[in-house]
Amino acid sequence: MRTPAKVLLALLLLVAGCSSPRHAGGPITLRFQSLAWQPESVAANKDLVRQWNATHPGVRVEYVQGSWDSVHDQLLTSFEGGQAPDVIHDASDDLADFAYGGYLADLTGLLPARLRSDIPRRGWQATTFGHGVYGVPFLQEPRVLIADAARLRAARVRIPTPEHPWSWAEFRQVAKELSGPGTYGVAWPLKEPVSATLNLSLSAGGRLFHRGADGKVAVRFTTGDEVVPRTVHEQVAVDHSAPASTLGSGGSDTLPGLFGGRYAMVPLGFSYRQQIVRQAPKGFSWEVLPAPAGSDGLTQGVSPQTLSVSADCPHKKEAAAFIDFLLRPRNMVRLALGDWMLPTGTRALADPALHTAKYGWATGTALAARLRTAPAQSVRGYPEWKDKVATPAYQEYYSGAISLTELRHRLQRDGNLVLARYQR
Repeated sequence: MRTPAKVLLALLLLVAGCSSPRHAGGPITLRFQSLAWQPESVAANKDLVRQWNATHPGVRVEYVQGSWDSVHDQLLTSFEGGQAPDVIHDASDDLADFAYGGYLADLTGLLPARLRSDIPRRGWQATTFGHGVYGVPFLQEPRVLIADAARLRAARVRIPTPEHPWSWAEFRQVAKELSGPGTYGVAWPLKEPVSATLNLSLSAGGRLFHRGADGKVAVRFTTGDEVVPRTVHEQVAVDHSAPASTLGSGGSDTLPGLFGGRYAMVPLGFSYRQQIVRQAPKGFSWEVLPAPAGSDGLTQGVSPQTLSVSADCPHKKEAAAFIDFLLRPRNMVRLALGDWMLPTGTRALADPALHTAKYGWATGTALAARLRTAPAQSVRGYPEWKDKVATPAYQEYYSGAISLTELRHRLQRDGNLVLARYQR
């Protein structure tokens, strides 16, 4: 009887060690994977982790540095290997497949009332899949026009404001007026064309994805979906107010041309202001303008940055408490300032630091109420649709290789074939 007893004891010890490898009778340890990359943001995140650890000796948080470039594949591998971080920083448009796949915890009953009520309902829509909430949206970024102020004033064009923005037609006309020999009114950096096109198309009433009564999603390219891609196409191919050379570029690639006077305006995410402040030559005068407005005004789609909890986390309550700490209003403001973005919380958004004219903060904050969940947010199969269908189709249309009719045909025909596999 002694040998079986020893075997049983060994098995019990092994099971105990595997079931709670980061607890073992001592403080609970949570791993927090952050995707912060700007120095101010990294510093803010690490300092908040230090503050938590100093005031919560029973729940220790380890800071883990992740990367936006590889986060989807890295998380998928860690989920399937049982090694996922406990608290996960990501973007809401990356959550659908993880949520439906059972990799993320439903936070519905774990979040305090303060946090639930502080973030508007439109924000929670970005992280709600089915009947569950699988992330807390905390930072968001409108697209704006970064403009060479001297060029605009020299041309004597009307300067748009959030109260009186340009229409898409007026934007096209202004871009022509700002163009000249060797210079362009606007540069479109569309290396990743899908999210930019879809999110800006909300201003013109475009949605592209339509959910039926059976819950299934279909792609329909309507009149509202035409406005933004047609504007870009005509600026490049007809007006020659935008160069074709930037269509395959990232936002950062266009900044030297903006500083050097080659482009008068560049549509960019709000956070690019940080790079401009650091890189602009002395004396360069720039300003932040709202993106053009369509039939639905300044409405834009956004995919907020999010904090989620792994479904395998053995300490979900403590993980949710840490998220609540990170997103207290003063902390949310600090994270927003560090990333040069806007907070989702209403109390944080009211902070005076986010309403100054300097660096265009007030312009961005004025757009916050018009930000909506990105059209593709809850669409299963969106990453594959984007990579295999939409990205090449938009790139070919913008370069002039295919017509608008062919763009519509490919987005609908090929796109619906992809989505159908995820909706059987």
